[in-house]
Amino acid sequence: MATVREVVLEHHKRNDNTWNLKIRLTHNRKTTYIDTPHYVSQKQIRKDFTIKDPFILSVINPVLDEYRMKISKIGAKLEFYTVKRLADYLLKGELQAESINIIEFGWKQVEILNEAGREGSRDNMKAVLYSLQDYFNGSYAPITEIRAKMLREYEKFIRTPRIMMRPNKYKVLTPKQSKGMKDGGVHNHMRDLRILFNDAIEFYNDKDLGITVINHYPFESYKIINPPERKKPKLTIEQVKLIRDCEVLTLDQIKVHKQLLREDADYAAKESNRIYIQKDSREHQAQELAMLSFYLCGMNAVDLYGLPLAEKSILERLDYNRQKTKGRRRDEAFISIHIPDIALQLYIKYAGKLQQRYASHINLDHALSFGMRRLGAKLGITGLQFYDFRHAFADMARNICGFHTEDIGVALNHRDNTNAVTDIYISKNWGIIDKIQKAVIALFIRKVEDGKLCNQSVFSLARFTTVRRVA
Repeated sequence: MATVREVVLEHHKRNDNTWNLKIRLTHNRKTTYIDTPHYVSQKQIRKDFTIKDPFILSVINPVLDEYRMKISKIGAKLEFYTVKRLADYLLKGELQAESINIIEFGWKQVEILNEAGREGSRDNMKAVLYSLQDYFNGSYAPITEIRAKMLREYEKFIRTPRIMMRPNKYKVLTPKQSKGMKDGGVHNHMRDLRILFNDAIEFYNDKDLGITVINHYPFESYKIINPPERKKPKLTIEQVKLIRDCEVLTLDQIKVHKQLLREDADYAAKESNRIYIQKDSREHQAQELAMLSFYLCGMNAVDLYGLPLAEKSILERLDYNRQKTKGRRRDEAFISIHIPDIALQLYIKYAGKLQQRYASHINLDHALSFGMRRLGAKLGITGLQFYDFRHAFADMARNICGFHTEDIGVALNHRDNTNAVTDIYISKNWGIIDKIQKAVIALFIRKVEDGKLCNQSVFSLARFTTVRRVA
């Protein structure tokens, strides 16, 4: 049974020598305190800090009676209440959906995502909230306004070119021109809005208690557009080799090269079309991290950013949780990847170092995008992106090496909901991932002759095991 009574907490004395009168709520051996607008002085309390002032008692007793009445009305469902939920109920009564500000709730979710280190999800949620503020022309939007008709109108709104107010790097709202979203952006944006709505339902509704504050679900009538198929061609073996083997010159070498182009006609005739990138530039970093990602089964940039410093004692395998989905999966998106010899020096060079160079993985993403654009332009690969290497790894594993799509999904650390129950019965086997990884890497070490290299019936992991030497 829940109980309430007035209390004065001795250690909560204020600078003006008064205490806030609180209501202590105890339920299931748990206690919480509810503040009141009343303050008492030393003259109004006894030595044991109980109230002796009749006026204060006459003010607080009706409140206690009201709370006791509310608790009695809950009946048998009371046992399912936590003390915090019960306190909210006593303070706010039966919450109405009309009083829920979805934008205000969303900003609280942003804080939760930020504390959880889910920066990507946090930024996606912020984008939704800013757009909702644009649409509603303010920071107030009752959740009851989020209806199917509104969602269709809202989709038209985010597709329309417009001026938006967004924070700059100094967190000051400044005008920004938006071209309007295409199908891919609309899909992601409305998906994130649905996540926000679902979070609100989970927070405010409680099936166990029979509490249904939010009664409507507009995403039953409004259907989110499917993401467009990726029409961009996958990188070929030759293109990946071209990127891997792009010549790297130091700044001094570049200066000598440019001087010879100006002063030596014979040299200029031979070397005028020389393609190179500058050592330690963003192009060079993008090249090396792209290849490291490729060698590590298409590892995402955010996960490369989060790598700890490389230790010689644990350079055989890389165990990590994929940042994108670790908070949404029972296995916390855990995976174990072999660190192949071809990737070892790159791994040692970058593991644990990117956090020192960039304040966040988002800054790293910007640097990689810049480097990829410059590198692609030099090599004649249109629209080159870091994510292309993850696609390339999967494409080569399936269409050249002939591995099953399901196994490739495991190597990419994807979740297959269709086999969620079956997965309970099957232990993790990282050897399958190792086999896929080594087969794809082998495409860049030896020639593919008659399809034998990737023939899974004769493929052996031992063929590509070499003695590891770390300086």
